[in-house]
Amino acid sequence: MSTIIGIRDTGPTGAVAAAIAAADMNGGIYSPAKEKAAARGVYTGRSQLIRRLRSLVCAAKLKLVVCVVIFSVVVLFTSRLSSVMGWVPLHPNPTTSSRGGGYTVLMNTWKRSSALKQSIGHYASCGGVEAIHVVWTDSEPPSESMKSPLEKMAFSKSQAAKKPNFKFSMSQDDDLNNRFKPIQDLRSDAIFSVDDDVIVPCSTLDFAFRVWQSAPNTMVGFVPRMHWLDKEKSGVEKYTYGGWWSVWWMGTYSLLLPKAAFFHRNYLNLYTNNMPSSIRDYVTRERNCEDIAMSLLVANATGASPIWVKGKTYEIGSSGMSSMKRHSKRRNKCLNDFISLFGRMPLVPTNVKAVDARHEWFW
Repeated sequence: MSTIIGIRDTGPTGAVAAAIAAADMNGGIYSPAKEKAAARGVYTGRSQLIRRLRSLVCAAKLKLVVCVVIFSVVVLFTSRLSSVMGWVPLHPNPTTSSRGGGYTVLMNTWKRSSALKQSIGHYASCGGVEAIHVVWTDSEPPSESMKSPLEKMAFSKSQAAKKPNFKFSMSQDDDLNNRFKPIQDLRSDAIFSVDDDVIVPCSTLDFAFRVWQSAPNTMVGFVPRMHWLDKEKSGVEKYTYGGWWSVWWMGTYSLLLPKAAFFHRNYLNLYTNNMPSSIRDYVTRERNCEDIAMSLLVANATGASPIWVKGKTYEIGSSGMSSMKRHSKRRNKCLNDFISLFGRMPLVPTNVKAVDARHEWFW
């Protein structure tokens, strides 16, 4: 008895069917070699498609990176450009004021009436200013025709209910130490020392004042400088004074210049009556470096580093002493001579910076 097993031929599928069909149409004969070639053609097409997609993704990523870089450069350039282009006055909100009282603007001036007029008008409009005290650093006193309009301007520009006091301080001698003489009848503990050609926007100034309130014994400001040990010879240490570019490059600072800085009013008395007289004599003789002397005084009293506040400042006057030749050498000499007179190096380096996070998304 025989058994018949039926086998159902379902026919070729996939690449085999394609090869047989192609052979039939062309009158040819099907072969496994042709089958492999057909299959390889299918997979080769898929590989090319995948490679194409990968190249498109890589190109998209590259374009995204380039766009991010270009955007970052534009943001950085525009932030720097505003400083180069000059100061644009900001109109403060009259309803806002500094927390916990205000501060006195101690302004040092030197034969720059136009800059003085603009600076007084600006700082009088800041809500936290309780007084403006102008130190007239010139042997010839200002005329009444100059003083009276400035006083009227201080009152008219102020948006506070209580108008700021406005005073001129004049001395018979032309001495840079007069910049830090004690002031009678101050209503505030905070002193904002500033040159007549430096403008700090009111909102930035208000933030710096709040930073100072958190550390009232130290100096808080906008113009950092640094120092480093240069060499030691015969047991004597020599230091180098570094300007802004050194701070920018190293990311470290150790002193602030009081051309735009807050400090407690007690330091005016310490500078005039307690600091070694040899340092004040040095400033009088050299007609330079009273700002370094004040920074060393604060550091010597606190044993702490100052606090640099990130914020734009604008110089509205012509270039001053700091742009003269040999300035760096003179500052180096001042620093080392003052350290010798103090008897030690009081400066404390730091890389801490106070930033107002409400207005900064990219530090």
